[in-house]
Amino acid sequence: MNTVQIKKDGELVAQAWNANRYFSRLRGLVGREIPEGGGLLLTPCNSIHMIGMKYSIDAVYLDRKGSVLRIDRALPVGKICKPERGAKRVLELPAGYAMKRGIRTGDLLEVSS
Repeated sequence: MNTVQIKKDGELVAQAWNANRYFSRLRGLVGREIPEGGGLLLTPCNSIHMIGMKYSIDAVYLDRKGSVLRIDRALPVGKICKPERGAKRVLELPAGYAMKRGIRTGDLLEVSS
């Protein structure tokens, strides 16, 4: 799976795996550990679940332009999240990482190869 860079105000926030194909989105993070400074970008996506996960994550819902619509922090294992209207991507990060990197609703995140 290839990776993309996620930036906020030109500063690197995460080096994320790019899950933009059916099977990579289907598997998601199940059986994988997120490295420090890493994440998983699901495209297209407007909702996630934590079934089969072994650890909590932060989920950042992005619209087509990369604006942060919602952040679900420290999602517990087994949780099923409601869809976010207008979301086209979901960035999954280690639990607490969104706050650590200062990601807030309304921020613009840039995605580049």
